[in-house]
Amino acid sequence: MDFGRVDDVDAVDFTMPPDDRLTKELLKGLKKKAKPNVYIGCAKWGRTDWIGKLYPKGTKQSDFLQHYVQHFNCIELNAMFYQLFPKATVQKWADTAPKGFKFCPKFTQSITHIKRLKNAERDTENFIDTVSVFGDKLGTSFIQLGDNFGPKDYASIHDYLRSLPKGFDAAIEFRHPDLHKDTALVHDTYALMRELGISSVITDTAGRRDVMHMKLTTPTAFVRWVGNSLHKSDFDRVDAWIDRIQLWLDNGLETLYFFIHQHDELYSPEISGYMIEQLNKRCKLNIAPPKLLNPQGELF
Repeated sequence: MDFGRVDDVDAVDFTMPPDDRLTKELLKGLKKKAKPNVYIGCAKWGRTDWIGKLYPKGTKQSDFLQHYVQHFNCIELNAMFYQLFPKATVQKWADTAPKGFKFCPKFTQSITHIKRLKNAERDTENFIDTVSVFGDKLGTSFIQLGDNFGPKDYASIHDYLRSLPKGFDAAIEFRHPDLHKDTALVHDTYALMRELGISSVITDTAGRRDVMHMKLTTPTAFVRWVGNSLHKSDFDRVDAWIDRIQLWLDNGLETLYFFIHQHDELYSPEISGYMIEQLNKRCKLNIAPPKLLNPQGELF
């Protein structure tokens, strides 16, 4: 994931912003759940460079998913952005994953980047019809708007969100800098999201600290975290997130999706394992961490 890549990581101020007023108001109305839903995963399973580290040596690409689901309880399904896969393929993926696993597909680019949310009714219907094949393994689907999708597209954003079927579990990510400013337009957009039950995507990446807005509009937090190849700051940032997640869970957050990205995805399993171990300790959870292999192909 290249979004937010910087040349000098040491020059970045990674201080975590305080919770937005929206988040504080939302959490005031919630009660702590005995068993919150917490999902930690990566952005893709098709990584040949995980062979010998996460996947056994000799693993065929066609078998990557069946190994991935043994290590993680969710996947950020970016592949759906590039093409709408056949229902038979989606069913195969669903059948491969165990009970409790969640797929979180990205809305296809035909909706968000080509039609730019306009006249996209048929594409949206096809997308929702296809991902519904996941059944109870379908998590939150997310809309990603490019950084050229800004205030001038205000009406399109609102009209599209209102057009989504009531109850469809969706989140939206904004990248245009002006959609992260303290303006009436931004306030109206997040108010609409809360009214419609649309979650907000929080992105934590080095070169765009503005997209880490800390606004929750539903009891579901959807976080896309981008690390820097196991730089020391990666672990410090995860520690800060553990503090915030513990606060949210203690105040009633119902569901967390936390997706680990790296500019070099080779290292995503390591930071995922660190985060899961720390979450389990601090938040009294019982999430199984990924089981990495040593160079001889045996479990550590």
